[in-house]
Amino acid sequence: MSPQIPLLDVRDLVVRYGDVLAVDRVSFELAAGETLALIGPSGCGKSSTAAAVLQLRRPDGGEVWFDGQELTALDERRLRPLRPAMQPVFQDPYGSLSPRRTVRDAVAEPLRVQGRWDAKGPARVAELLDLAGLASAHGERLPHELSGGQCQRAGIARALASEPRLLVLDEPLSALDPSLRAGILNLLADLQERLGLGYLFISHDMAVVQHFSDRVVEMRAGRVVSAPAGRSLVT
Repeated sequence: MSPQIPLLDVRDLVVRYGDVLAVDRVSFELAAGETLALIGPSGCGKSSTAAAVLQLRRPDGGEVWFDGQELTALDERRLRPLRPAMQPVFQDPYGSLSPRRTVRDAVAEPLRVQGRWDAKGPARVAELLDLAGLASAHGERLPHELSGGQCQRAGIARALASEPRLLVLDEPLSALDPSLRAGILNLLADLQERLGLGYLFISHDMAVVQHFSDRVVEMRAGRVVSAPAGRSLVT
């Protein structure tokens, strides 16, 4: 039997900002339905790695393979159809949503932009809100009318609207009160089990990632300094 192709395969990734080498030959793999945590102190290159994985920032070297396709070899026209399958969930739940749009409109936007809005659109939005643990009434509110946890759930619902296979979770708990973090982690675990999502979970909190992640890769000063025993993630 041939080995299964990883959902995400990052090979010798390099990201520069002028003379600063933010990401220095970082490599890792992520399987479908798996959570890989990328941890390290502030400024170690975690978020730059995430941006390059999502092709929000084109890397200066290396390769990013998603579901068997090399994203770094594609121009924007060929990359565009693949973007819905890779969705970010950001650190700031309020900053990730337009302050002038209701939650319902924010969740509906990907369906409209991707040409998937039809007569079933409103029911799909209601389903996505329910998946994220929000009541229908939350959909009528503006982001500032929600708690931090509710707003992060709205951001997750919006990401799910694109029917992704990969969520890149960039410090999704750090802006939340400690009392709300467990609820978001439980939601993410439930969604992964139900939808088979792969998670690239970026954090600086080892206690969280050890509880939540299947494997952990540690970064410092732009490089991978440790990876799980028994499976090489660094080339």
